[in-house]
Amino acid sequence: MEEKKLYPMRFCTLLDEYGWGSDEFKLADLGYRDSLVRDGWLAGNAFSEVMDTYMDRVVGDNVYQFWGRQFPVQVKHIRVKGKMPLRVHPGAEIAGQRYDLLGREKLWYVLRAGSGACVMTGFERATDASEVYAKCLDGTIDGILRKTAPSEGQCFHIRPGVPHAAWGDIEIIEISESSPLDFCLCSWGQEVSEEEFDPALGLVDALDFIDYGPWEPEEAPHSHAGDIVSKLIDIPEFTVTKLLLTDPLHIYSDKFDSFILYTCLRGEASVQLEVLGQTARFPLEAGQTMLVPAECPDFLLVPTDRGTTILETTVAPREEKDSYLAG
Repeated sequence: MEEKKLYPMRFCTLLDEYGWGSDEFKLADLGYRDSLVRDGWLAGNAFSEVMDTYMDRVVGDNVYQFWGRQFPVQVKHIRVKGKMPLRVHPGAEIAGQRYDLLGREKLWYVLRAGSGACVMTGFERATDASEVYAKCLDGTIDGILRKTAPSEGQCFHIRPGVPHAAWGDIEIIEISESSPLDFCLCSWGQEVSEEEFDPALGLVDALDFIDYGPWEPEEAPHSHAGDIVSKLIDIPEFTVTKLLLTDPLHIYSDKFDSFILYTCLRGEASVQLEVLGQTARFPLEAGQTMLVPAECPDFLLVPTDRGTTILETTVAPREEKDSYLAG
């Protein structure tokens, strides 16, 4: 019997609601949060099961050799309507040695920002563990954090060790490594849900990896409102590119030796590829994330609505092998 080919997959979202807003996982392979395939002959399968079964066919040979059965990135839609707790994540070395997990490089893309919205990233000035500990306990830590009034389309690369939070009325697309490692530093007097933070990942546990230096924002990507292609972040863990689709794009994913993720910010598109001599169309609507497996090396990305804007996430080849491999 001929082996079934993998196809572009959309996923059922997973919504977690909190007092400050909500996290909506668009794609997760975290064990406690595991996306279900939405369409096609794999519909209803947990994504971890897809990874366990099809492995390199999903992610590509190089990605599989480095990360194993752990899908390397995750996508969330964060909606803030109050004060998000202050959090921080470790880098790969501490995450691997202490928790046998990946680190947590993050990109925050501002999808929408209301009046009075605020993003806090790192410190305005150099500080130390004693000051940070005291100010987190009494809820005054925001006084030494660097604050930005965000605008739609603005990006923040949140490196390991950098405390961060968002306040007010703001929506964020978060693309990060596949890891649950967020440590709660300060909840601003709100009750902290164990669904959001592992009780073992708290302020004291994070003091030795926080970056206490003044936070220096990275140079903003060189992009303009009318740019068709804008690279937002390019780090060893993942690359994210913003696409303004005005015409069909012919994608040859075999040049990446990787899967490709598409997150539709606005408008609508379809991924089109040849299946048994016919053109198959896989729709992608605003608010959805689609995984195009590495096994689909040649396809079209076609806008079906004006102003269609998409975030494309890929993973570049890596030479060294990661110390953490799931499975």
